[in-house]
Amino acid sequence: QVPLVESGGGLVQAGGSLRLSCAPSVGAFTMSNVGWFRQAPGKEREFVARISYSGITTHYADSVKGRFTISRDNAKNTVYLQMNSLKPEDTAVYYCASTQVYDTTWHGDFGSWGQGTQVTVSS
Repeated sequence: QVPLVESGGGLVQAGGSLRLSCAPSVGAFTMSNVGWFRQAPGKEREFVARISYSGITTHYADSVKGRFTISRDNAKNTVYLQMNSLKPEDTAVYYCASTQVYDTTWHGDFGSWGQGTQVTVSS
């Protein structure tokens, strides 16, 4: 499995926006669904959003629905997570990962994890 690389994290004030990017370190996504997860200190990794390879089907955690948007540009080999109206509770390391399993939010079904990118939202 080719590791994915996340970028775009940073420090932002509450109410602000960030856009995260995810791309394979080598080559291209191979007909994979891609998910974003996050992990805050002392907490378990949690599902944030998922997108199918075609980009047609998306799914979001209730905590981010209406604020985050996942999208992909297969020509650029990149998956994005647009995060708006950020809250301090969104502070975490954000990871992307890929899966051939359709319609899953369980991190165990995902592979090719990247190193993550830190998102910090100040109040």
